[in-house]
Amino acid sequence: YQISFDDSVTPNSDDYLLIFNNERELYLDKNKKLPKSLEGFDIDFRFYIGEYKGKKLFVANVNTAESFYNLFDVYQLNHDLYHIAGKALLVRDWYASHRFCGRCGAETVLDEKDMMLKCPSCGQNHYPRIAPAIIVAIRKDDELLMAQHSYHDTIRYALIAGFVEPGESIEEAVHREVEEEVGIKIKNLEYMKSQSWPFPNSLMLGFTAEYESGDIKVDGDEIVRAKWFKKDEIIRYKSDISISDWLIQDFIDSH
Repeated sequence: YQISFDDSVTPNSDDYLLIFNNERELYLDKNKKLPKSLEGFDIDFRFYIGEYKGKKLFVANVNTAESFYNLFDVYQLNHDLYHIAGKALLVRDWYASHRFCGRCGAETVLDEKDMMLKCPSCGQNHYPRIAPAIIVAIRKDDELLMAQHSYHDTIRYALIAGFVEPGESIEEAVHREVEEEVGIKIKNLEYMKSQSWPFPNSLMLGFTAEYESGDIKVDGDEIVRAKWFKKDEIIRYKSDISISDWLIQDFIDSH
């Protein structure tokens, strides 16, 4: 993956054209493929953002809404396409949110070299923003701690997760989130893997940990209830799109 950023490069018919609408959905044609041309679209903005497998990659935003697919649907259709669409959407979101400087309100301009928007008035630089978040699979002997989140409509039980706050390390964030949400202490924290999560702009950092002490006491806000599950009691997600599913499968495979 070669990264670049330019609004002067023009696409060819064999390049990747990732066209999004204002609902963050990707355009696919009647064959559920990327289009070969930008003709016929009401283009708001368009950028060359790098190369993938030897082809140029473009992201565009349009003001139309037919034949578009959300990223969850794209993942089910084509995992490789989901990978590049997720990156393109993050760039699209960043540009759409920083076309004007958040410090002084002046219109920003593209940097000549980096993927950055700069303010010609006050000099503020605006880089793409990614929100680091943690997710942790907590083990107690042959059981896995899972919780019911108040904001999940379709997933009954999931792993503990949360955003990293200013001034704390990734590890501190894991311990804080666990204690805040379910009231227990953990030990033997181990980093496993990470995942870009464009819903809307997170970098998920996956961990495993062992139960140390305390009784489960949910916060009653984000977490409705929590309990320990043996592997044959776990209800799997319908999709393996998230790192959460990978961590759960890792627990099942290791027990």
